[in-house]
Amino acid sequence: MAYQDFWRPYREETKERFPLVLERLEQMETEETTPCPYRTYFQHTAAFLRKLCILEEKIYQEDFWNKSLEELERLNQDLYWEILPKHYVESYGNPAYITEKLGESYGRLLGMLYADIRSLIPYAFEGRNYELTIFGELLIEIYNCFEQEELPEIEEVRQIIYWFFHDYGEIFAELGVLSQTSPEMDFYVRIILDSDLSDLRYLYRYGFYITENERKIAEFLNQMPEKDIQAMADTYTEGYRIGFEVTGKDLSKKKYVDLRYPVGFERMMRAAIKNFQKMGLEPVAARNGEISFSGRGTGSRSVECTSPNRQYEYDHKSDRAAYLDKALVERRLEVLRTAYENRKERASWYAGPAVVETFGQEGFEPENCPFAYQFNEKQQKLNVYMANQSIQVTNTYIKGEERSFTIIAYPIPEIGRQFEEIFAKTVEVNTLDYKQYQRMQQKMIDVLDQGEFVHVTGKGNNTTDLKIVLYPLNDPEKETIFENCVADVNIPVGEVFTSPVLKGTSGHLHVTEVYLNGFKYLDLELDFRDGMITRYSCKNFHTEEENQVFLKENLLKHHDTLPMGEFAIGTNTTAYRMALDYGIQDKLPILIAEKTGPHFAVGDTCYSWAEDTPVYNPDGKEIVARENEISRLRKEDSQKAYFSCHTDITIPYDELDVITVVRKDGSCVDVIRDGKFAVPGTEPLNQPLA
Repeated sequence: MAYQDFWRPYREETKERFPLVLERLEQMETEETTPCPYRTYFQHTAAFLRKLCILEEKIYQEDFWNKSLEELERLNQDLYWEILPKHYVESYGNPAYITEKLGESYGRLLGMLYADIRSLIPYAFEGRNYELTIFGELLIEIYNCFEQEELPEIEEVRQIIYWFFHDYGEIFAELGVLSQTSPEMDFYVRIILDSDLSDLRYLYRYGFYITENERKIAEFLNQMPEKDIQAMADTYTEGYRIGFEVTGKDLSKKKYVDLRYPVGFERMMRAAIKNFQKMGLEPVAARNGEISFSGRGTGSRSVECTSPNRQYEYDHKSDRAAYLDKALVERRLEVLRTAYENRKERASWYAGPAVVETFGQEGFEPENCPFAYQFNEKQQKLNVYMANQSIQVTNTYIKGEERSFTIIAYPIPEIGRQFEEIFAKTVEVNTLDYKQYQRMQQKMIDVLDQGEFVHVTGKGNNTTDLKIVLYPLNDPEKETIFENCVADVNIPVGEVFTSPVLKGTSGHLHVTEVYLNGFKYLDLELDFRDGMITRYSCKNFHTEEENQVFLKENLLKHHDTLPMGEFAIGTNTTAYRMALDYGIQDKLPILIAEKTGPHFAVGDTCYSWAEDTPVYNPDGKEIVARENEISRLRKEDSQKAYFSCHTDITIPYDELDVITVVRKDGSCVDVIRDGKFAVPGTEPLNQPLA
């Protein structure tokens, strides 16, 4: 089935409605039937949405892509210019600006609607006029309310939006499941396989904001020898295959691999697709929409691109607070179950994501906008409930113990003038001799397995002082506490990790500066008692209240507390040396940063939803520390067992004093001393630290 054939039923449903929407939007641009200042808003929004509708019709005309590279760049800039930082101060996408113009009540709600309509830009390029039509009808319905003699009650407008997402939530959920289980939804795959990648006009087919990052990385990869591209693809796909092998999962049962990659990496992805097809896997793209209903700013698209304005995304990340309630959450969960049930055989063929990340962007320190939507306490609990239940529903049809993943990262040109050197060094880091690391890490594990607990302290300005209690071994000849993690699902090589015992795990964790999930944290401090966070603080904002709100939303993910789900020791000192040499410590992604020192994950364990599946190290010992006192509650109530988040916080070697293993008899042995590896046989790890 071709891509356009897949969408034909949806297009048929709106065949008569779409022209009517287009006509009405054109009328709204010039009518004066609504009072000022709302008239200007509706005229502007109608004009923008009509532009997208016309664009959607033109894109599939034969001559559209004959435009020059310069013409396509101008079109791209025209679609996104309003929310770019230099124009954002007077954009309807800016909550501060729109509330100043329309008042706080109407402004916040209509600003949320405007952001939803702006999120439809890529849909126009994908030929998805279904979404364009229904959002056009929503805008028209709200516009009609403002044409009356008196302004509508704010609750009337909110209810229109509420019922829109209630009624169309079934479609949004269905399309999300279809994207995981339908190779026919191959819009992205066709760009990779069918485009002339030497002609950079292909970059604009996505409809995303295209910057020098995307253009330069595509040019750079185009200049690389084919053997180097193939080597990058092989590292990526082989990590995916090995992930199934080492965990004893049967890849032959699977048919779909979920591709997630950055724009500009198409040449590598083309080679990767061919590798996956040799494994019997067809690519799918499990896209999460960027509309508010899907949790704008919290989900991820299968294809990532440089953000036109991270402050804009931050301002609108909680927009569904405008209408979220328990009934809507239950409705969403109901339609998600139905969508999976209708596709349950295909869902069982989903193997998991294969992810390419990028790094190199400047750290983002958001500003709090008092007019942006924020979740109230009840909605925060609903978000937690919805996340947990959604994962549980998904896990019913795509079982955690049967799927796997892989993830690898590369720099983007924004990292600086030494980009090409850093890229080459990253390739080296991603392809280190995993057998050598496996041997050295096993020597560390042999020492760690002797411990009752581990004591970690910082040095200099770092005030870390933590006691981490280790899982007791019943049979040390056959069991182990730590996983020997090499380059498979988590590329690059370099860590040993465990799920700590919570009771007794206590103390203070401090990092002077760290970059987590796109945000820079300054002087991040967490206190633990019996493995649970009891206090948290940072110095990002001027007031403690702002810092608390920021941390609860972005680190604790709306939970009151989180457990320490993982304790690990990163061993990739080559990656650490790379970061120091090029001054990019604050730009490393968590994927690499977690390998450059000890790290502590807050949230779920690394084995969440698959704790009962045996896992073995290369030496044949079973890793028995797969759960903690919280995740053990899954047997009673999964709602109490999981938090749907896992964030690694790394202490760099230069802020680290000692990691000491304390045995049951009180004797001690250092794994790291003064920031250097101290276990005999691990000396090569210290060479890059010299």
